[in-house]
Amino acid sequence: MKELQQLLKKFFGYSEFRPLQAEIIQHILQKKDALVLMPTGGGKSICYQLPAIYLPGITLVISPLIALMKDQVEGLIANGIPAASLNSMMSDSEQQQVKQLCIQGKIKLLYISPERVKAEADWFLPRLDISLIAIDEAHCVSHWGHDFRPEYTQLAILKERFSKVPVVALTATADKVTRTDIIEQLRLDNPQVFISSFDRPNLSLTVRRGLNKKEKIKSIVHFIRQHRDQSGIIYCMKRSDTEMLAEELSLFQIKATAYHAGLSPQKREQAQDDFIHDRVDVVCATVAFGMGIDKSNIRWVIHFNMPGSIENYYQEIGRAGRDGAKSDTLLFYSMSDLIVLRQFAEESGQVEINLEKLNRMQRYCETDICRRRILLSYFGEEVEKDCGNCDVCKNPPLRFDGSILVQKALSAVVRTQQQIGIEMLIHILRGAARAELTEKGYHLIKTYGAGRDLSYVEWKEYIYQMIQLGFLEIDYAHANRLKVTPLGTKVLYGKTTAQLTKYMPPEPEKKKTKASTGKKGFKAQPIRPIESESVDEVLWDALKQLRKQLADRESRPAYHIFTDDSLEDMVAQKPITLGDFNQIRGVGQIKLEKYGRVFVSLIRFVLKLPKLEG
Repeated sequence: MKELQQLLKKFFGYSEFRPLQAEIIQHILQKKDALVLMPTGGGKSICYQLPAIYLPGITLVISPLIALMKDQVEGLIANGIPAASLNSMMSDSEQQQVKQLCIQGKIKLLYISPERVKAEADWFLPRLDISLIAIDEAHCVSHWGHDFRPEYTQLAILKERFSKVPVVALTATADKVTRTDIIEQLRLDNPQVFISSFDRPNLSLTVRRGLNKKEKIKSIVHFIRQHRDQSGIIYCMKRSDTEMLAEELSLFQIKATAYHAGLSPQKREQAQDDFIHDRVDVVCATVAFGMGIDKSNIRWVIHFNMPGSIENYYQEIGRAGRDGAKSDTLLFYSMSDLIVLRQFAEESGQVEINLEKLNRMQRYCETDICRRRILLSYFGEEVEKDCGNCDVCKNPPLRFDGSILVQKALSAVVRTQQQIGIEMLIHILRGAARAELTEKGYHLIKTYGAGRDLSYVEWKEYIYQMIQLGFLEIDYAHANRLKVTPLGTKVLYGKTTAQLTKYMPPEPEKKKTKASTGKKGFKAQPIRPIESESVDEVLWDALKQLRKQLADRESRPAYHIFTDDSLEDMVAQKPITLGDFNQIRGVGQIKLEKYGRVFVSLIRFVLKLPKLEG
């Protein structure tokens, strides 16, 4: 273990292993198969990258996306580890060069796509001294997984051809049935299953429901302004929404780009490259975006629409805060999304399981208990305390006797022969003068205008609660009309009461002070930190400027130089010697030699200390 810890510090810059990493690595070094479930940002990659360095020969890494391979390889090379990939975007000569280096034993990790495995299984792969096979994003092999890919099912050939080579399958999300399927599909030999905690305490969890498109855009603009100069992803269900959002955000001087499968490969690659290199702050994307992103300084993720399952949701929010620093997530939930997703589930080849996954996602959105506990429970992990970092914990619900409100709403539904949807119900209760309402004579019913004292947003929230509590249901087969349930009938006729949660409007956005937002970093030398009474703020701004300059000079993502987590540790520790700098999280031998002097010199300059000697 001492030797492994030395390698961990030398190449990755960490003095201690994260939970389960040491046990997994030792298991692999005993040449045993393993299935590793570890959340995004939990340190999965080190579980096979460190054994790859330690073991003789080469490690074969199966990865689903070219972008993911490229990012991983660049990160390894930046840390001084010889790595390469084989993919269809490379020329024949480039591929031959990589193959030759592998055969000569000059590459420690080779990244290859699942499609490529079969093509190379007869001639190229048998010529390699393979010591370990790692299958990343292993949930893709399972029909029960959230991102099934047929090409993954052929990977069982690896156990047939290389029966004595240990195989480690890794994924961030897999429920029990998916785990069993992964083991069977890959034909793993009596593997040990390692399940890390799925808790990501650095991620805040917030759900807002019932907002229309215009309201969501307004909310997103406020949110981004609260996260100025930070990278974030907005996930959308429709391709058209990604482009619409990117255009809308640009009107507010927010640097954003769209990404979806309908764009040309060149446009998709450009969007991804702009995001990775911080030329844009926001990418508005469908779920086609993200698996290939290893960007560690994504500070927030917004879901413009509700995802179809908790697995999808968890994987997507996991792309924020991979470096462990504080990050935020926001999910917009509406009945219209639920209706569309329900249709998708009913038209899928696995109706029952997809509907159940959707129902679990719906319950997460509608809950009034700690959201993190629901997420962890879904993955079989129980916790004793509320998290304190979700919207429910931060704003505990206040309950009141809402029987009269419920009776007003249910009475209006009954008096319209249960032929109306949510929007029309609200217009009736608020006494709106709308042509479609008066044409049907709804302005003449007794409950017309009975809820004028409440706003549109309040009524929408309380009707959602009535549906959630089982007083109303939506008839999806008949134009999404509202129906009063037997339980609702009891409330309507006073046979039982209804407890509702008081609607609390979101807090107004707080404007940051000039000192905390600062000026944008100058790209040109010299570095000019912001003016602030806080030394930490000045140092943070200066370090980010230096990192950006180095990244631009080397044509690599800024987080390949140092992650936000490393910069935060520099601000906290304020290293003024190379020895001090070597103790910073994420500073390995290569980065110490390459960047140590320039970063220490900058820190001494900000602290007004003499220049570093030598």
